[in-house]
Amino acid sequence: MQIGEVIREYRKRKNMTQEEIANYLGVTAPAVNKWENGNSQPDIMLLAPIARLLNITLDTLLSFEEELTAEEINSFVYEIDTKLKDETYEEAFQWAKGKIEQYPNCEQLIWQMALILDGWRLAKEIPDSEKYESYINDCYVRALDSEDENIRNRAADSLFGFYSRKEQYEKAEEYLNYFSIQNPERKRKQAFIYSKTNRVNEAYKAYEELLFSGYQMMNMVFQSIYTLAMQDKDREKAYILVEKQRELANIFEMGEYHEASCRLDFATAEKDVEATIETVERMLASTDKICDFTKADLYEHMEFKKLEGKFITELHNNLLTHFRGEETYSYMKKSKRWQELVSSNSNLLID
Repeated sequence: MQIGEVIREYRKRKNMTQEEIANYLGVTAPAVNKWENGNSQPDIMLLAPIARLLNITLDTLLSFEEELTAEEINSFVYEIDTKLKDETYEEAFQWAKGKIEQYPNCEQLIWQMALILDGWRLAKEIPDSEKYESYINDCYVRALDSEDENIRNRAADSLFGFYSRKEQYEKAEEYLNYFSIQNPERKRKQAFIYSKTNRVNEAYKAYEELLFSGYQMMNMVFQSIYTLAMQDKDREKAYILVEKQRELANIFEMGEYHEASCRLDFATAEKDVEATIETVERMLASTDKICDFTKADLYEHMEFKKLEGKFITELHNNLLTHFRGEETYSYMKKSKRWQELVSSNSNLLID
């Protein structure tokens, strides 16, 4: 708040009139009125007496704060939005600039004000909008120094967008360094830059890596939700989630083994003899295709390590050892077809 607004607020809290304030301070009532309306400022020698009279500190009187609260920032955001709707862009811009000057160390405020001004400038096609670019971009650059990673990332994202719109892709690429290497958004943006700078193979590879890692993440999430559903004994939901995992493996071209294996846990939990046999048959028959996704067109630009035949053989035999487990698959003992399945595969070798 401006000093006049502070005086008005705390004067009213003390149930004092402007005349009473004026009498205590040795000034006129119109002078106090001008302070409160922002038409003039109190003499510097009066600041301490005003603070003592209103029972507040000088910091409060001068609206000095180390940090703005989230509520205060949101209030400013709401106000700038209202001003952009009701006033000219220039007026709103100058108001926001004033707030940034008032709180020069609040990176959150600086970034949000810049973002709102920038977005409105682009969406509403403000005349001569280019004259505001330099200041807005300077705000983004200032936010890059924030200790808050989220603010740094958002500021970098804003600058990336600005230079991408200008087709200054080399400059835009510089701001990717502000994103964590583990952040998939960095790779997506990098792929975009590749595609715009004639690095087509690199763009394909980056997008394919995003697809592949995206599948792994989504599959883990489905599996976690499935585990919760089983704990809640919600078998219907668990079954739906298993089918979703199967569909996911199919969509992402992970191969028959991955499509089949996601059903095993549910079949075992249900002690469903037929479903267990069908699932295990498909898994054993496709162990040599466990890495078929490496041959999929969806990932043709990615490089995968080739698995040796020995690894596949060991996997196959380890699966058989698991399926012969007395405790887990005890419900299968009476199935002749099951016994033939786990024994007939015991000496299978895969080249």
